[in-house]
Amino acid sequence: MALSFAASVSFLLVNVVDPYSGAVASPHFNVADRFGGQPEQTLDAPADIQAQDVTREAFGVKEAPKPPPVASAGTFSSGGAFAPPAGTPDPGSAQAYAHSLLLSRGLGEDEFSCLVALWNRESHWNVYAHNSSSGAYGIPQALPGSKMASAGADWQTSAETQINWGLGYISGRYGTPCGAWAHSESNGWY
Repeated sequence: MALSFAASVSFLLVNVVDPYSGAVASPHFNVADRFGGQPEQTLDAPADIQAQDVTREAFGVKEAPKPPPVASAGTFSSGGAFAPPAGTPDPGSAQAYAHSLLLSRGLGEDEFSCLVALWNRESHWNVYAHNSSSGAYGIPQALPGSKMASAGADWQTSAETQINWGLGYISGRYGTPCGAWAHSESNGWY
């Protein structure tokens, strides 16, 4: 009973405070009437209005800077998986270290593109990446992460140690980064 009384009083108060609140759905409701008979704002422009000319005055136009060189237009692995071009890695980065290792092993830019795509997916090249559900760790997402101790005692914190181990794992199991990438594309893991 008290609830229905409160609802009735609320309905009446809304209509006292704003008498048009219930009239919005009416086909006879006019917003202009609500605001003292003032019509809505309109803008009349001549039908033959022409676009104005705009000049640059003292401003010059420069060409957009060229993007950094791209290693290739992308790579298709032997398994048919496409890896986008990796580009040139930042000097001193984990990717630059991996790039130099691949080149020293006689592998080219196409293999680097596959490696970048693979480890972007796995860890975004984060040395501390940890998968809480599987226990995988590091840049190559070794499972368990302690496997990387075979490449160095600093496996938990060193990008170089993790990359050395990861490239050894890829070489032994898939032959090349593009082989690992193709497996990852078809199975969701490598």
